[in-house]
Amino acid sequence: MNGAPLLDIEYVLPLRWGSDETMDDLTAYLTRLRAWADVTVVDGSDPDRFASHASAWSNLVRHIPCDETTGANGKVRGVLTGIASARHERVVIADDDVRYDYRALAAVVSELERATLVKPQNHFAPLPWHARWDTARSLLNRALSDDYPGTYALRRSALLSAGGYDADTLFENLEMERTVRATGGRIHSRPDIYVMRRPPTARHFLSQRVRQAYDSWAQPLRLAIEAAILPTVWILRHRPGSLALVLLMIVVLAERGRRRLDGRSVFPATSALWAPLWVAERAVCSWLAIAARLRGGVRYGGARLSVAAHSRRRILMTIRERRDRHENRHVSSR
Repeated sequence: MNGAPLLDIEYVLPLRWGSDETMDDLTAYLTRLRAWADVTVVDGSDPDRFASHASAWSNLVRHIPCDETTGANGKVRGVLTGIASARHERVVIADDDVRYDYRALAAVVSELERATLVKPQNHFAPLPWHARWDTARSLLNRALSDDYPGTYALRRSALLSAGGYDADTLFENLEMERTVRATGGRIHSRPDIYVMRRPPTARHFLSQRVRQAYDSWAQPLRLAIEAAILPTVWILRHRPGSLALVLLMIVVLAERGRRRLDGRSVFPATSALWAPLWVAERAVCSWLAIAARLRGGVRYGGARLSVAAHSRRRILMTIRERRDRHENRHVSSR
């Protein structure tokens, strides 16, 4: 959008690339984005690739290395580096595959007048088969509650006052949400603000199936429901009519999510038909996630993470302990 006013925000984009396959697309996006916001790319890539990125982006945006070294989750380390170095109180955090337009970016920033953290709704474009498959997950989440996007808007002070959030968790978005809630922050879900997202490669999509199922360890009721799918199908295996009814109910539920808040403007008419496939996938992967927990967690970025996300109570205790240590150091230094 030409001539749009610069927004009073910091756009933080953490990345750690092993391939520059999507570099041209991201560079074009950064070229547009810099006219709308102050942008910081926190780059955890290897030195050679970092240098290549610096050559391409340093004249467009602020490009810095990740200086957080604690924690196995590289994305969280990148976010915490970006938050610490942000030049604005209002911050938009976005994965490297997120593609805002000016209207959506301005909308989430405006919502921060009333909220501490804002959750928009992602949708894939273009839509290869695996993006349609994963879209079903979003529709079911929308029908029952809220989806978890690859981008958030938040007030920087909320995370700074909490001392950041745990970089040894797998479901980092939920960990961040719960940390903001633990500090008394207000979270506004805005499933009517649609933000485009580039789909991953099919190979990457397939590699994420068990990892995403493992996230449900942070939501025990959800994990129990997902783990109950396979036993339910086994019980109904000789009752095709009942199974057909269950499949129909899943499609209807996904369609409800598609129709919510004008979702039909971004989710194609056939999207709900993919929901039974996603449910079947989760039925299997939930048990693989349970098995992974028994082995000590899911492999992520070269490490094995056992914690999906901490409870709000545990996070609050951690924040209090951190503040007590800070106060004790302050008193002893007098």
